[in-house]
Amino acid sequence: MNYLRIAKAVLVAQVGLFATLVAFNNITDYYSNFNFVQHVLMMDTTFEGNAAMWRAIGLPAFHHFAYWIIIAFEGATGIICLFAATKLWFGRGANASFAAAKQVATLGLVLGITLWFTGFMTVGAEWFLMWQSPSWNGQSAAFRFIVIIFAVLLFLHTPEPAEEN
Repeated sequence: MNYLRIAKAVLVAQVGLFATLVAFNNITDYYSNFNFVQHVLMMDTTFEGNAAMWRAIGLPAFHHFAYWIIIAFEGATGIICLFAATKLWFGRGANASFAAAKQVATLGLVLGITLWFTGFMTVGAEWFLMWQSPSWNGQSAAFRFIVIIFAVLLFLHTPEPAEEN
């Protein structure tokens, strides 16, 4: 039995479950995190006298649009990772099937990294200066998600030694 392949399938499934639950929570408790997105985009809690306030977006329709893009990325990450984990699990005994499933898992994991690194750390924290906000700063959480997902991606692509008989 190849325990590394089992571990890879389980870890991808865990990322899938996490991202799916995040999307589910954002849909079922819409305004909790919508308020976060709205404040980041409006830049209303950044440093006083901020010279970059021209970047702020005050259109509520855009806030909802951006939030739905975030939810779509979370949902896609979750669904693709859960699908890939299933393929990894059932393909764990066949090299070609497992390799194909790893490609699907890679797509899901990279979507998650893209969301939390590009969406939150780059656009949110740097463009909209989320790092300046004492109350609407999601950098720590985003960083944790990025590191965990990236670690799973790296582990997914570690070579597997041939099993001894």
